Amino acid sequence: MAEHLLDSVRSKYSAVAESALSSDHAGVKAVAEAFGYTAEELTSIPAAANMGLSCGNPTATAHLKPGEVVVDLGSGGGLDVFLAAKMVGPTGRAIGIDMTPAMLDRARANAAAGGYSNVEFYLSTIDKIPLPDASVDCVISNCVLNLAPDKPAVFREIARVLKPGGRVAVSDIALKHELPEAVSRSIAAYVGCIAGAIRIDDYRAGLLAAGFQHVEIVDSGADLNAYAKVENQSGCCSPTMDAGPSLHAAALNAAHPLAVLETSCCTPTIPAPASLHDELASLLSQYDVNAAASVKVYAIKPS
Repeated sequence: MAEHLLDSVRSKYSAVAESALSSDHAGVKAVAEAFGYTAEELTSIPAAANMGLSCGNPTATAHLKPGEVVVDLGSGGGLDVFLAAKMVGPTGRAIGIDMTPAMLDRARANAAAGGYSNVEFYLSTIDKIPLPDASVDCVISNCVLNLAPDKPAVFREIARVLKPGGRVAVSDIALKHELPEAVSRSIAAYVGCIAGAIRIDDYRAGLLAAGFQHVEIVDSGADLNAYAKVENQSGCCSPTMDAGPSLHAAALNAAHPLAVLETSCCTPTIPAPASLHDELASLLSQYDVNAAASVKVYAIKPS
């Protein structure tokens, strides 16, 4: 089951990686700004690093310093890696981990275009980080841990690679209360960053069980319906996409669950997979988006 979930996620994000979504699209830029990125930050990095997939800005709260080693779990096109690279400077390193080859291809192309010399990208799932023990000062992530089938394994891996005194600064989706069973069992809702999310209390307990201290999980108060800002630039609409509308947009726009589909530039020549979106439409017509929250997660590995 876990491998099936990962394959579904990988397929969806491969399609996004192969699209033309970027900060050059007003809607994509608006999503990033809604979740905490400044216009200056977005213009300081390659536009193609941003595909409107964030739910926060972990580099804004990571307190990165020159010379540090920072790892971004689920690094996508490199948005947070490139911002972190500027903060840690030429004596530091910013490392991206992603399980989707197409995302890594995009990130490496962005790194080359931007002339970055202190970034690295590795292909791996985040429950098996390909780095030595105690080699990292800070672990960041942006709306990705909710997609991991085995979250305790991810928390243990984070603890393993962090140096004593190292820190976690993560933006993620977590639940304020339980989801309806139909949603929690839906693969479509899982890929859409809903069904894989866990309750805030369970998130905190998982980090504590992995050995972390000073764990804080704060509801950012961000409106998850911000994903609908992508509208006509949603994932399905970019020139090279062959999949359905962005599940971030559709899954989190509960008031109008098919708004992105209905107003998108997708045409009958680029059909959406009906069974997937039929299921989402049925589930989300009964789903209260207020069960989920964009959260800021902080934790420290004991010295």
